Amino acid sequence: MQASALARGPAAREPVGVIGCGWVGLVTAACLAELGHDVHCRDIVVEKIAALERGEVPIYEPQLAELLERNRARLHFTTEIGPLIEHARLLFCCVDTPPTYSGDADLSRVEQVVEEIGDSPDHALVMKSTVPVGTGRAIARRSHGLAYVSNPEFLKEGSAVDDFTRPDRVIVGAEEDASGFADRVASLYEPLEAPVVRTDVASAEMIKLASNAFLATKISFINEIANVSEELGADVAEVALGMGLDARIGPKFLSAGVGWGGSCFGKDVLSLKQLAGNTGYHFQMLTAVTEVNELQKRRTIGKLQKHLGHLVGKTVALLGIAFKPHTDDIRDATSLVLAARLQGEGARVRAYDPVAAERARDVLVGTELCATALEAVDGTDAVVLVTEWPEFRELDWAGEVYERMVTPLVVDGRNFLDHRALVAAGFTYEGVGRPRAALAPSPA
Repeated sequence: MQASALARGPAAREPVGVIGCGWVGLVTAACLAELGHDVHCRDIVVEKIAALERGEVPIYEPQLAELLERNRARLHFTTEIGPLIEHARLLFCCVDTPPTYSGDADLSRVEQVVEEIGDSPDHALVMKSTVPVGTGRAIARRSHGLAYVSNPEFLKEGSAVDDFTRPDRVIVGAEEDASGFADRVASLYEPLEAPVVRTDVASAEMIKLASNAFLATKISFINEIANVSEELGADVAEVALGMGLDARIGPKFLSAGVGWGGSCFGKDVLSLKQLAGNTGYHFQMLTAVTEVNELQKRRTIGKLQKHLGHLVGKTVALLGIAFKPHTDDIRDATSLVLAARLQGEGARVRAYDPVAAERARDVLVGTELCATALEAVDGTDAVVLVTEWPEFRELDWAGEVYERMVTPLVVDGRNFLDHRALVAAGFTYEGVGRPRAALAPSPA
């Protein structure tokens, strides 16, 4: 984040509380502190708070460590709710709301926060966590005093600080009796000069779920187009370019690949589908969106088998473990599915990621985690590019990578590499939605 982006400072400095020091909570706290506010952060994990007090950041997110260090004087960490209630009136709830076995969101952590704050009319619970539509109204009915403001986050891992400081929009949802607190929440974002949408609580909650469900739908749609393009000789990259220039469609989230992962899309699609089902409405489109995404991951196995036959005894390298670049988050990452399926087919699996390998150590059981990309590809029958880390594009593919591999087969799950250069160097290349003619060597 450029310092000049926030040079004007906040319209009014206000102490705020942040409950939950996970990814959303830490980014929110650091950015609010950068805006000049005193921020009191609470988490129930003692080791996490101790690490933060020492200046250690428990997650990888570009620019976050620098923001936390620069604003240490404004950031206060605790395991108790008391200091937040004492010093702040706006209490941002940033706790997890994972799906249950039924598909409904687990709101137990949110409910615990509400119980701890109590029925104080002097405080507002500002909901950053993604919750089902109707959560805010249910809390307001039950609390008899505590104000409720919905302020959903739209942060992308890997660019969360920029997303906070240069948002497309800010959503502030509140009912009439909490309008004063809603004004104060909206004022926190004034220096960012972003459009502020003031609405009711239910609509604000739906905006978050609908936005993520639509983006997931857009990705699944372009992946379906990619699969058909492979059969018909079209190039999905060209198709996406032509589609994206239409202002009604736009270019974002039109990159074909091995499917979306992470903690948000799958959870929010499932939550919206479940909410619809609870009302008696069958959200058929979201069923298809999820099915397409799961099948997309498994198509990679078929591409390997097309060239290698059975995979028993074959060695396959996965380049990238995190669900996307510039993060160490492996939740619902495609790499986890691919590693499990490859092992199920009898293959030996190696994997490398610049930052996520340590987090994956206890999850990728049976997978050899390598210290470098070159170590991962050494002696392999195929390489699958799973996460589009920039360093993978800079590898010496025509030289050292080619020489180290037993079979020069590359399955590019993100259409990230220069496929013509790879084919010219002697690789067999499989992308996503690439026509077979494009994979032939260029004429001399």
